[in-house]
Amino acid sequence: MTAATPEPFTADDYAARMRRAAEAAAAAGLDGVLVAPGPDLVWLTGYRPVETERLTLLVLRAGADPSLVVPTLEAPDAAKSAGAPAMTLHDWTDGQDPYGAAAPLLDSAGRFGVSDNGWALHLLGLQKRLPGTRYAALTEVLPMLRAVKDAAELERLASAGAAADAAFEEIRKVRFADRRESEVSNDLADLLRRFGHSQVDFTIVASGPNGANPHHEADERVIEAGDMVVLDFGGLKDGYGSDTSRTVHVGEPDDEERKVHDIVREAQEAGFRAVRPGAACQDVDRAARAVIEAAGYGEYFIHRTGHGIGVTTHEPPYMVEGEEQPLVPGMCFSVEPGIYLPGRFGVRIEDIVTVTEDGGRRLNNTSREMVIVD
Repeated sequence: MTAATPEPFTADDYAARMRRAAEAAAAAGLDGVLVAPGPDLVWLTGYRPVETERLTLLVLRAGADPSLVVPTLEAPDAAKSAGAPAMTLHDWTDGQDPYGAAAPLLDSAGRFGVSDNGWALHLLGLQKRLPGTRYAALTEVLPMLRAVKDAAELERLASAGAAADAAFEEIRKVRFADRRESEVSNDLADLLRRFGHSQVDFTIVASGPNGANPHHEADERVIEAGDMVVLDFGGLKDGYGSDTSRTVHVGEPDDEERKVHDIVREAQEAGFRAVRPGAACQDVDRAARAVIEAAGYGEYFIHRTGHGIGVTTHEPPYMVEGEEQPLVPGMCFSVEPGIYLPGRFGVRIEDIVTVTEDGGRRLNNTSREMVIVD
């Protein structure tokens, strides 16, 4: 499988994102947004510095030009970033107070949203310099900042999903029986890279009783004939995430294994059908969960139904009870119900779904039927 490399985002793209973030902050009653190195900074500016104890901080305020506070020794790299033409750089040199460089850019009595990746060291430094300032986590005050994707972002997510699908089509051809989980996990990682992923975040291979642990890390257990095997894998391709799960069986399953798999497949379909503009995030969770509860396995569905995905593989919005955020076209998230029977086996089926104008579209399209492997 080959896919064309997408056109890079431009300075205008990043300027629009920074402006949108500043306006969203003002609408939320904030005096601005402070962004440390991490996924928010990459999404807003295209700049991906090494995260160190030196302060790097993007300051966004409505009505003001975006400003990036950066160590002098890293300023040349910052100036080369795609979003640099839309920012003013303020550099500081070792031996100077970095918070002194940042302070003039902030309202001394303001309330700011701070990216989740911000270091306590830097937040405490700002508070000491500007004791009248207050701060809140971006996930709390602007949870939907990156949630609605534009056409170019959707193209990247669809490409990442197709690459993960291609990896699954290949992994189902390999031998599972008499091999360690870690070996199959390594195969999956190699396949994701072969199909264009620059970063592999996880390749869960959970066989037999290990499948009852949703976040099991592949270990040295030898996969046996008769095992159910949960495969959950993903990472980043062209800067955007993939995440899909399929559950395969080594040889023919027994009646209960097939029954549980069918229930999860029906629950996943119900969750997908619940996706439409205006529905609440929790409606997706409720739809999937209702199928599993009606079948008598409700206590064995032990996690939320889904999470957002974008420049990270886990981000808002979350498909979980209590989340009343309405779905909006362009949102992307997983729909991944599961049943986990302690000491026996687990089943999970997961697709990334994007909200369209009249429903939802899957970005993963491999078979959700029971797959038999050797």
